[in-house]
Amino acid sequence: MTTWIVLFRGVGGDTLLPVQPLKQALAEEGFRSVVTYINTGNVVLVSNDTPKRIARHVANIALKHFGFSKHIMIVSKAEWGRLIVNNPFPLAVNEPAKLHAYVMERAPDPEAVEALRQKATGPEQFEIRGRVLYYYTPQGVSNARLHPKIEPTLKIAATARNWNTVVKLSHLAEQVARDAK
Repeated sequence: MTTWIVLFRGVGGDTLLPVQPLKQALAEEGFRSVVTYINTGNVVLVSNDTPKRIARHVANIALKHFGFSKHIMIVSKAEWGRLIVNNPFPLAVNEPAKLHAYVMERAPDPEAVEALRQKATGPEQFEIRGRVLYYYTPQGVSNARLHPKIEPTLKIAATARNWNTVVKLSHLAEQVARDAK
């Protein structure tokens, strides 16, 4: 059994995905050790299935029970640990609301990455490692100019979590993995 972190794209604001009913629906549909974290589309669960099959199953559950149909990213607990270790902005962890990890559906094309670099004219910084884009906004994300350009420029779906959430999901995944044994 593998512990997975499931990230729903586009939850928050006008798009709500109620966490307790979601947790119940996922458990009823056969997922084990389901834990949700805040109302922005974060789930930790245990499954023997492949990431693609988990994403498809979770997407069907979200559509059936909540009318929710957006991208879902799946990351194993081990991959999430590497995401944390590979952070290219280690000093930014002291400002966790200003450091974000975007989990992308796949690694972007080099031409798209270069196009995004050309658009990065402010104090913001980003670095891509595999299918994770690390994004540091020293002025805060609400004042960031690059933020709305990331997905359209890279031409891929992605979902971002601030470093507080990244760390919390890591702790939850560790706890779920221990409890699932």
